[in-house]
Amino acid sequence: MKIAVISDIHSNLVALRTALSHIKLQQVDRIICLGDAVGYGPRPNECVELLRRNSYICLMGNHDHAVLGLTDTRYFNSYAREAVEWTRSVLTPENLDYLRNLPFFFSENDFLFVHSTPLHPEDWEYIFSEKQARDYMKQMKQRICFVGHSHVPMVFPEHERSYYREESILEFREQKYIVNVGSVGQPRDHDPRLCYVLFDTESGWLKFVRLKYDYEETAREILEKGLPPFLAMRLAEGY
Repeated sequence: MKIAVISDIHSNLVALRTALSHIKLQQVDRIICLGDAVGYGPRPNECVELLRRNSYICLMGNHDHAVLGLTDTRYFNSYAREAVEWTRSVLTPENLDYLRNLPFFFSENDFLFVHSTPLHPEDWEYIFSEKQARDYMKQMKQRICFVGHSHVPMVFPEHERSYYREESILEFREQKYIVNVGSVGQPRDHDPRLCYVLFDTESGWLKFVRLKYDYEETAREILEKGLPPFLAMRLAEGY
């Protein structure tokens, strides 16, 4: 089965449309979203509605949780907190209900999908280092866990150095992996192109897809909505 794994859309409709248009050409069997449909960006309702129509499953992210008033935003920076409050004020009741029912994880066969970490994903911890990844892998039942949250694409193998390259084969019958799929709506690896993952569940083939999109249009909309200018500026920097 060929799947597309997307994450951290953050209300960036231009980026999401670009990603979905490309995914449709890849003949995938499923689209799985790892959460953070909303937050930061200017088009939350449109993004949620597109995900409702196109994703096989969408998971709960920390910004989705915060918009629902279920996560304490005191640990958010001021820009994120302001965006959460604005997003909460504009989401339709139907889209709020959709977010409210998102699960924290999805597991199937050898594969686990979460927003943050394999264990207790509702705690919203990050995986940045090989040591963190391996500590989680010791307790993982599945062979591969796909995560988002940090917005930084990376592959963490159980017995090798972590890496980021366009294509690879994950030997998941030999070792475990944690794969961060990056971000569609707000990349933070100093590359402004959106990022998502294609994965073949039989062969282990993995590809990070990077696509240019009109981030200037999203930046203009952020400013038009009265959201913090920093949220517009960072899109051009990929940070």
